Amino acid sequence: MTEDIVLPASREKNAGVDGEPLLQVSKLTKHFPVKGGFPIRRTIGAVQAVDGIDITVHAGESFGLVGESGCGKSTTGRLITRLLQPTTGTISYRGQDISHANRKQLAPIRSEIQMIFQDPYSSLNPRQTVGKIISGPMEINDINPEGGREKRVRELLEIVGLNPEHYNRFPHEFSGGQRQRIGVARALALEPKLIVADEPVSALDVSIQAQVVNLLQKVQKELGIAFLFIAHDLAVVRHFSQRVAVMYLGKIIEVGDRDSIYTRPRHPYTHALLSAVPEVNLTDEDSAGARERIRLAGDVPSPISPPSGCRFRTRCWKAQDKCAAQEPPLIQISGNRADHLTACHFPEEPTIEGRDEDIVLDPALAALEEGQAE
Repeated sequence: MTEDIVLPASREKNAGVDGEPLLQVSKLTKHFPVKGGFPIRRTIGAVQAVDGIDITVHAGESFGLVGESGCGKSTTGRLITRLLQPTTGTISYRGQDISHANRKQLAPIRSEIQMIFQDPYSSLNPRQTVGKIISGPMEINDINPEGGREKRVRELLEIVGLNPEHYNRFPHEFSGGQRQRIGVARALALEPKLIVADEPVSALDVSIQAQVVNLLQKVQKELGIAFLFIAHDLAVVRHFSQRVAVMYLGKIIEVGDRDSIYTRPRHPYTHALLSAVPEVNLTDEDSAGARERIRLAGDVPSPISPPSGCRFRTRCWKAQDKCAAQEPPLIQISGNRADHLTACHFPEEPTIEGRDEDIVLDPALAALEEGQAE
């Protein structure tokens, strides 16, 4: 295709002013019960997957959510799309509380909140053609676009960079990147106002990742769609999102605009995340101002029994008694911008420049490096 594709205008695109709150999440919690006992099974605990988080996504905004595997990012996305029922807390969409809305109450909203799933292989029905997969949401919501559903599906295939002639093909005939594009087309079928993208590029090659991210940016720009972009790849989130929240063990520990999070982080965990991003220094001059290196010991604690107070304290080099006794609130720290909030009693300096010495919390790793130096 040599001609630029012009995306059709979204229905009610101008219904809201850009920047006004579209999605507001307050004290959202999701605990999964743990069963045990024999012969009578009973609840013996709970997995605290999401534990009291606050998120606000504005109209037309791209909001990034990052963190380690198992921190509750995907669960948060499924709660917002109401694929899961929250334990406590509120989810407000365009001023309407949908936290515990039933199926009938959610029906008018379903078409406005769509999801792009992480796995492009299991998220598509292998027994349905591409045309059936993409037109399915239109059939469920009884939407009959001008020219018919088949015409609309072919338009969507062209929008996401696929050949409209692929209408009658099955998912197994496509590569991973092409399948993810089909997932994007399905999410766009109902012209939503909010898309929850759950690690949409994590299963793809790097070159394909760039294509899909650029496609999502183009779609957002043309249609004014808001995104909740969930990922663990910090480089992708920085490229796509205007605001970023950092999540750890079910809690949001830092949130702010892109520049604040990536150049002036305050929470020790955010510093550790950024220090893990690969960096290439081609000359000695480049290494002079190298980014700090922080290597943490152990794994993330169990969400069944998280640490008291600050949940990061068991892996933090600045932890003190206060961190175990009192949970730090998510507030603006002196020196931060108004929308840059951090949950830490002893925040780091707002810089990512290298330190005099690396922070190594793993004794075995430190001993190994000392042995190699000798």
